[in-house]
Amino acid sequence: MRYAFYISPDEDDPLSAAAARWLGANPFTGETWNLEPAGDFSADELMVLTADPRRYGFHGTLKAPFSLAPRKTEAQLLDEFDAFSGECTPFEIPEMTLGQLGPFFALVPAVSCPELQDFADETVRRFSPFRAPLSEADIGRRKPELLSDVMRRNLFDWGYPYVFESFRFHMTLTGPVPVDRQPAMRALLEQIFAPFIGQPLGVTSLALFTEPARGAPFTVHSLLPLGGTSKRKMA
Repeated sequence: MRYAFYISPDEDDPLSAAAARWLGANPFTGETWNLEPAGDFSADELMVLTADPRRYGFHGTLKAPFSLAPRKTEAQLLDEFDAFSGECTPFEIPEMTLGQLGPFFALVPAVSCPELQDFADETVRRFSPFRAPLSEADIGRRKPELLSDVMRRNLFDWGYPYVFESFRFHMTLTGPVPVDRQPAMRALLEQIFAPFIGQPLGVTSLALFTEPARGAPFTVHSLLPLGGTSKRKMA
């Protein structure tokens, strides 16, 4: 079992519905389905190009997937989740846009958002004591020899290279897209996600996702409102 803390719209949010249709997966229910052709892409090509984000579920990472540390329990993690979410304040990312991180496409903030950076930093710090040390295989998958010194230090200290000064929030929509297919993919995504591009994204809750076994799809365990007193909203 691995756990991860993500930003995710609620299940009934229009962005969640659009992302589920695009990826062919609903992380709230665990339901998956085959995609239809769209734009210049066949159904089979889209299934391949969206395979990675389909397994992880639509989200923006705050605390990357981790196994529980020795002598830590899920009950303790959930208690801390309750406490932490209640201490946090809802905020808004002023504008989202379609971005490209190398060969990957994602929804990303169009402008800097200090509240988002602070929220991500504190989530990493708060839940770090629950994280088991990375295995040699986990470290190897991150190719530490190719990382910058800062990212390599983050990997060993925090279990993930892209935290603190290296954090870049993104809600992934594709796996790697071949260079010759990137213009068509951008055009298709701009069409599908047009209602959300150039619009703000409210961050009013924190989501806990779980992966029951390595390689299995991630699903939403629960969401908690930021600054709220209500108990978990189970997926």
